Amino acid sequence: MNQFGLPFDWPAEEEATDFIVTEANQAAVRHLESPGSWPVRVALLTGPRKSGKSLLGRIFAARTQAQVIDDADQRPEDMVFHAWNSAQESRTPLLLIAENAPPIWAVRLPDLRSRLQATPVLTISAPDVPLAEALLVKLLAKRGLALMADSAAYAAARLERSYIALERAADAIDAASLSQKRAITLPLVRHALESAHLIDSQGGRREHSGDEAEID
Repeated sequence: MNQFGLPFDWPAEEEATDFIVTEANQAAVRHLESPGSWPVRVALLTGPRKSGKSLLGRIFAARTQAQVIDDADQRPEDMVFHAWNSAQESRTPLLLIAENAPPIWAVRLPDLRSRLQATPVLTISAPDVPLAEALLVKLLAKRGLALMADSAAYAAARLERSYIALERAADAIDAASLSQKRAITLPLVRHALESAHLIDSQGGRREHSGDEAEID
């Protein structure tokens, strides 16, 4: 597991330095490191909500002066089509960011559909255990709270494999620490996750994938 700024000599901005790289996102990061080798001047970055794909796009733009179109699947298709063509003509990299690639991203414009078929797709996967542990520590550190390694490992091993679940877990642990006015311990983490229905009373994983649409 690495911080984003360490293996890549990219600008050491506050957000860039804490982008955590594991097997869940490493392939996407490696591809963005060398836009000069892209078969076309465009790449499509996909991944679950809260997976950091927008942050990764901002880091990439800061390094390369590339154009980035976030939520590309929500943009007018003719705009994305013209941006794709412009990237080829200007030789300026274009990164499209969407939650899903075609065919899940239902593209109606035939010319855009054919161009996206020729575009490499970079995927950020669901968080693996190392990424889940590191993200929990990071999310709570941003709240001014310290999560010890044993507590992070306990939570990461039991939570649903989703970025939304990690956000919810951080919120639950934060709220429990605040209400009890004490430091974060393993028993507090266990109680917080059980109370938030993120794990069951036996410490098993609960699935909440159907609720993700409620979280922005």
